[in-house]
Amino acid sequence: MTKDKMAKALSEFLVKRKVDTISLSDYKGLGNDVPVKDYLLRRAFGSWSRVLSAMQKRYPIDLETLLAPAPAPAPKPAPKKVTPKKTVVKPKVEKKDVK
Repeated sequence: MTKDKMAKALSEFLVKRKVDTISLSDYKGLGNDVPVKDYLLRRAFGSWSRVLSAMQKRYPIDLETLLAPAPAPAPKPAPKKVTPKKTVVKPKVEKKDVK
């Protein structure tokens, strides 16, 4: 797995958890629920702070949009009542034979 894919996976994981950063001990505490093991991240980037800074630089997390409440859906307009049309019956007019 490349460094870029690791950073993207970590960023998406943090977005799902709705946080912008996480400590190493908290990340380790999640066990097998993490996308990339902590030792692989630290091996690739050097330290945990470098992992977080590289992730923020490559795939920034905007918490304001994540935590903002979803806009309320617009109320649906009430259905219009359909009134039956009155049909006017016209009397049939007989044509006269003109010769």
